[in-house]
Amino acid sequence: MYMESIRNIHFGKDDIRRIILCILSGIIISLNLQLLVQSGRMYPGGLSGTTILIQDICDKFAGLQIPYGRLYLLLNLPPIWLGFKKIGTKFTLYTLITVGTVTFLTELIPQSTITTDPLLVAVFGGIINGASIAVALSAGATTGGTDFISIFVTENTPVDGFTVILGFNAVMLSIAGFLFGWERALYSIIFQYVSTEVVHFLNTRYKKDTVFVVTDHPEEIVASLRTCIRHGVTEMKVLGTYEGQQRTLIYTVISSPELKMVLKALRDTDPQAFVNVVRTERVTGRFYIKPND
Repeated sequence: MYMESIRNIHFGKDDIRRIILCILSGIIISLNLQLLVQSGRMYPGGLSGTTILIQDICDKFAGLQIPYGRLYLLLNLPPIWLGFKKIGTKFTLYTLITVGTVTFLTELIPQSTITTDPLLVAVFGGIINGASIAVALSAGATTGGTDFISIFVTENTPVDGFTVILGFNAVMLSIAGFLFGWERALYSIIFQYVSTEVVHFLNTRYKKDTVFVVTDHPEEIVASLRTCIRHGVTEMKVLGTYEGQQRTLIYTVISSPELKMVLKALRDTDPQAFVNVVRTERVTGRFYIKPND
């Protein structure tokens, strides 16, 4: 069934850009792991940190040296299956490119030490890790692992997927702290916090904005908005107190990635329209989010 879905995928020019971004994300992750994360003995969030934790456990209690790349790929197989089944075939294939790049490069690039200062590794390693995740997200993919679970939970349940991943990471760091010392676990919390903040800053997919438009050309504005977005709009008659004339207020909520396109359409349709954009923290009810392909 999955092979049939893969054969039915159509690739265009934009897919080249997306593939390059996925490979770039994997390269950044691999360099960060081999030059900073491993030197500082950090536990990144998700399956990346879980891979390092399993490596440490096998080394300490069984004397086994397990390669990072192959173990990381093995742990990613169940989430990848979830991606193919519940999220999107092309989306999962792009994520596989990132995971495959990390699997290959972490066993090819020799581990080296830039610094062993745990605070420097936690801060700068976290920044680089967050940036690499944002690069993958901009390509319509993820870096694998618990990202699949987070997306599935966010898009299919009322629960915030970030909360689920936070709980997973808390359990993983608790085990790491108990077995290998709480100092490493506490520095890893800084690493994960910095990484998460960078991702939230750079990734706008799930952010939303409320757009208010005061115009004398409501029909044209509504028609223009319908070419840009798949959300409904609300139209109200209002009184402009400056000139004492009746105006039309058009209100809608959009995904933040759509904002630039919407503002251009509004300017082209009615250059005299007054537009106010407000960041929206939460939306309930029917709201369209472009599905993962």
